[in-house]
Amino acid sequence: MLDQLTHPLALLLWGAAGLSAGSGSTVVALAIVGVILLNAGFAFIQEQQAERSVEALSAYLPAHSRVRRDGVVQSVPATELVPGDVIEILEGDRIAADARLIDGAVQIDASALTGESTPVDRSADSHSNRAARHPLLEAPYLVFSGTSCTSGAAVAVVHATGRRTELGRIAALSQRVTRETSPLERQVRRVAWIIAAVAIVVGLAFLPLGTLAGLPLHDSFVFAIGLLVANVPEGLLPTITLALAVGVRELAHRGAVMKRLSAVETLGATAVICTDKTGTLTENNMRVVAVWTPHSKAVASPAKADAAARELAASMARCTTAHLSGDSLLAGDPTEIALLEAAESMAVEFDPVARDAAHVTVFAFDSTSKRMATVSRVQGGWSVDVKGAPEAVLPLCDGRAAKRRRAVADAEPVVAELAGRGLRVLAVARRCVGTAEGLPATRAEAEQRLELLGLVGLLDPPRPEVRAAVTTCHQAGLRIHVVTGDHALTAAEVAREIGIGDVDLKIVTGADLARMPDDELARLLASSSEIVFARTTPEDKLRIADAVKDNGQVVAMTGDGVNDSPALRRADIGIAMGRSGTEVAREAATMVLTDDNFATIVSAVEAGRRVFDNVRKFILYIFAHAIPEIVPFVVFALSAGAVPLPLTVLQILAIDLGTETLPALALGREPAEPGLMARPPRSRSQGVIDRSLLVRAWLLLGMVSAALVMSGFFVTLWLAGWHPGDPTGRGAPLHHAYLQATTATFAGIVACQVGTAFAARTEHSSLRAVGLFTNRLLIGGIAFELLFTAALMYVAPIGHLFGTVPLPPSVLGLLATFPVVVWSADELSRWWRRRKTRS
Repeated sequence: MLDQLTHPLALLLWGAAGLSAGSGSTVVALAIVGVILLNAGFAFIQEQQAERSVEALSAYLPAHSRVRRDGVVQSVPATELVPGDVIEILEGDRIAADARLIDGAVQIDASALTGESTPVDRSADSHSNRAARHPLLEAPYLVFSGTSCTSGAAVAVVHATGRRTELGRIAALSQRVTRETSPLERQVRRVAWIIAAVAIVVGLAFLPLGTLAGLPLHDSFVFAIGLLVANVPEGLLPTITLALAVGVRELAHRGAVMKRLSAVETLGATAVICTDKTGTLTENNMRVVAVWTPHSKAVASPAKADAAARELAASMARCTTAHLSGDSLLAGDPTEIALLEAAESMAVEFDPVARDAAHVTVFAFDSTSKRMATVSRVQGGWSVDVKGAPEAVLPLCDGRAAKRRRAVADAEPVVAELAGRGLRVLAVARRCVGTAEGLPATRAEAEQRLELLGLVGLLDPPRPEVRAAVTTCHQAGLRIHVVTGDHALTAAEVAREIGIGDVDLKIVTGADLARMPDDELARLLASSSEIVFARTTPEDKLRIADAVKDNGQVVAMTGDGVNDSPALRRADIGIAMGRSGTEVAREAATMVLTDDNFATIVSAVEAGRRVFDNVRKFILYIFAHAIPEIVPFVVFALSAGAVPLPLTVLQILAIDLGTETLPALALGREPAEPGLMARPPRSRSQGVIDRSLLVRAWLLLGMVSAALVMSGFFVTLWLAGWHPGDPTGRGAPLHHAYLQATTATFAGIVACQVGTAFAARTEHSSLRAVGLFTNRLLIGGIAFELLFTAALMYVAPIGHLFGTVPLPPSVLGLLATFPVVVWSADELSRWWRRRKTRS
């Protein structure tokens, strides 16, 4: 609230109130103080409604954990865990602390920490192999806070809690990244100081000039107060706040929740979008769409499975740990779920309980070897089943038999064919074991002398609306980079499918990025290429965001895991996933997607551009009236009082808050101007208030309005019989004529406001392009200001307070032409600019 009371524009009004009180104008002083408090309260309430912070780390931790204490298992709040506690981990549990497994084995979804979508195996038995060195997050016997158990059961000893965990460390890293103010915040602050400086300098300059010209000291103070108040756009800050709040509500309906009002405007300047792949560009819904076996020699769909394909399906179903209940997923890896659904569609019976009971050994998927193996009891013996990347499985198939050699040779072109279709290809192989003595004890023993059963092609389809959204981005001059922890080829193929990198697509891995100097990265990001950054780390995302910003571009960065939060804070617009994202990511982000959809980002950028345009429109509308409000005081001062004061301070306040506010708010809801998403992004340095806006506001609309208003003032005085011999209008008849003239000035400014409102609706196009009545709120706002003006003129008590009286029909007829003249002047100017641009 204090910020609203000490803003530069508020300070100007405090100064005007002080001058009014010092000169004896107590009513004016109180009115100005009321305006300050009203503005401050209005803006503060809007900020409080829109700026809602999210508690991240504490909300992200689970509420309770099962702990063995004094030989008894008890449930305790997660915040009460301490190092040395023995905890139980069951399927579906959110792990509450960093811990070392001492019994059992589990599969862990660590995507929130590592960015990898594939669950990883963690086992107490692997702790015995101390000779192997692993990165901390990949240690096979450790589990971490913020991850979840997808299957299995284990017991673990806690070794770190709270901020000492890996989750806490990364969250602390994101806290050290400072959040910069938005372009709009900086621009409005700068312009406010410029307005304040101009008003003070002009006021101080004209104060002695008025005195030297023979103006009484009291009148000189009236002039200075009027100049200050006329220079202050009282409704600017709350109008901007309301316009941004409207944008926030609109985006929320579209699936994008903004956490800061000013970020809506920043969206409109976005030039680069760095997006995740899985779940944002794709549906995150894997399914098998192609099956090939050496027996069939042709690629077929799962629906056309023969005996050989069903044998393959049975083998790949055994080589899984995911669980299904009918068509509903209970837990497991999305790829395995897709394989099990395919097996079910090929009429292969599958019982997860029986499968787990039949498992003798499970060699979990290994990211280095790119394959998984299981040893299972089957009728007549045991089966070693292996699935994985073709380049990892095919070399293991026994090449001594001619039939098996042919199968491998036949498979290689099929792999190329399926990969060319953008499918993820898995090879499935098997070896039968007839005796218990022949069971493999190690992975190396299991993965040899295999027989190739076939290939499966899986598709994680792009979201259907994403390609159109990418096309819209390209038309709007936005570039899209894919920043993911996934494999480079997978991400690149998805990017090509949806149109990213149609002209020039580059692939940069995390290892490439680590070797790349900052200046080279900046040059790469400044090129016209779109880039797939694969196998990235949190530090990589920070570097990418910094490099884009160093190039002077506004960057939006998506993320869902705790590891993404530093980059989300560093980016101009951090975008978190609402469905799949973590609380830490949502806390760090500026915008949260409730549908995790890339197309929503594009809609948000479009809305941000429209909000920016609309902010310019109502700033133009508000600024245009400063000139007709200032000119009457300048004429009064320069004439040394020979021309009576055409406008009072209270009438200015009535204009700026009474008649101006609703049309300005309505301009904040203006529909998008044609061609909005065909324009390139504006530069980071381009202000919402620039030279072209000021020229249009002050020199065109302002000067035309000032000329009309002063003509209305003098014509009214002339019609009422005023003459220079009685400039103050102290005689009763002339005093009434003077009140009519000041009323005509007041009403003339309102009439010019109507013309300015219609002119401000478009910056480039003709008003015909958007339609005269498409903004019904503006029509309502204009109707209100006309009724408000009529009330000030025709309701005697209000008129007495503001110094207004009814106007004769002849003057009203003159004022009725003002809106058409103002709008026509601007329409001609826009026509000339369009013609000049075309030529």
